[in-house]
Amino acid sequence: MQAAGLSSAAIGAFKLNYEQLVAGVTGLVPETDIAPVAELPYLNSLPKAGSDVKDLLQKTAVLKLNGGLGTSMGLEKAKSLLVVKDGKTFLDLIAEQVKYTRTKYGSKVRFVLMNSFSTSGDTKNYLKTAHGDLMSEPDVELMQNSSCKVDAATMKPASYPQSSDLEWAPPGHGDIYPSLVGSGMLDRLLADGIVYLFVSNSDNLGATLDVDLLSHFASTDASFLMEVAERTASDKKGGHLARRKADGRLMLRESAMCPEDDKASFEDISLHKFFNTNNLWLNLRKFKATLDSAGGTLRLPLIKNKKTVNPRDPSSEAVFQLETTMNSAIECFDDSEAVVVPRTRFAPVKTCNDLFSLRSDAYRVTEASTVVAASEPPPFIKLDDKYYKLVDQMESLTAAVPSLINCASLTVKGQVKFMEDVKVEGTVTLINSTDDVVAVRGRTFVDSEVDVGAGQ
Repeated sequence: MQAAGLSSAAIGAFKLNYEQLVAGVTGLVPETDIAPVAELPYLNSLPKAGSDVKDLLQKTAVLKLNGGLGTSMGLEKAKSLLVVKDGKTFLDLIAEQVKYTRTKYGSKVRFVLMNSFSTSGDTKNYLKTAHGDLMSEPDVELMQNSSCKVDAATMKPASYPQSSDLEWAPPGHGDIYPSLVGSGMLDRLLADGIVYLFVSNSDNLGATLDVDLLSHFASTDASFLMEVAERTASDKKGGHLARRKADGRLMLRESAMCPEDDKASFEDISLHKFFNTNNLWLNLRKFKATLDSAGGTLRLPLIKNKKTVNPRDPSSEAVFQLETTMNSAIECFDDSEAVVVPRTRFAPVKTCNDLFSLRSDAYRVTEASTVVAASEPPPFIKLDDKYYKLVDQMESLTAAVPSLINCASLTVKGQVKFMEDVKVEGTVTLINSTDDVVAVRGRTFVDSEVDVGAGQ
């Protein structure tokens, strides 16, 4: 790692992860070790930001995690460069949100993108062309580190002479902390008077800088604040917030941390009520003080992913990829806080179902360049994975996105090609029972199941 030019902070984080791996740390957290979090403040009940908003924003930076390629959707470039609404990419909308905040409050809130080596070039080239004013600002890019893959048999660094790049892996978004330290950006931000850092994913257009949340975070003087939302039945298999009995600290328990015997309790949404939205707030001064007292590295829970060194070759050697998550840092501070936010602040685009819905009239772009549902609740979309899983597949079958503003649910089975002037209202299932593509145009479907391939 030293030879590859990685910082001492990145190496220190890897060392902690490796020590946990070799020690056989399971990371399991039984139900008996935690207590449910029963009550939390809600964003809509917090006091509104006061006259000091401009001053607070001058002390604030917005950091977007932008290291993903969107490979699960068939993309080979930065996911944030995907066109999502009205001809605009994620990155366009994010940039416009930052500029709107600056104009509205007369305060130059800082903007940072955390890129990976896979996304840096494309992202910077796009910013130079479309938002050159942002690209020219200091410290607009924070670069993600790389982590050695570990040979599962020998516990030594993985070796793959055919392609040495495959000996390395991204260390998860918990890498934000050693990246801030090792790059020197933490010290530069603090020197410039930046105290508060808001972090969220670039594919979550609901995660905007909320001044009421900023004001609340500043007033608490907490080191760390996590945005959570209420769990529903569809969230029961995902991680939840809890309080560790041993020291009373808040913590995240992910599904991989739950012993099999505690599965029922883990999935009980009336017991464990809140899930992590992956939006967080960090007090940089207190973060630095915590780092200094911890020897320069946060001790984050290890995520051990067992894969093959060449992910496309299942016969290649087994390796461990050692990762951490940024929100698990909630347990590293004794004064961490959490606030319950509306589900609108958690709207990531993870699948083509999400993208299809977002591009329709079921969502609109506001003056502040935020994307909001045009009606509540937004539609539930389930497109046939066989034909719509990848972006290029979906786009080849979507000459025009149908009107979904009055849609509750749309299920598509088979190859249905959407043309102009199609409306979907209520709960609709469209089936193409043939092996050929069937185009639909100029039709309105209302609370029905229709085989559009019948009679073809």
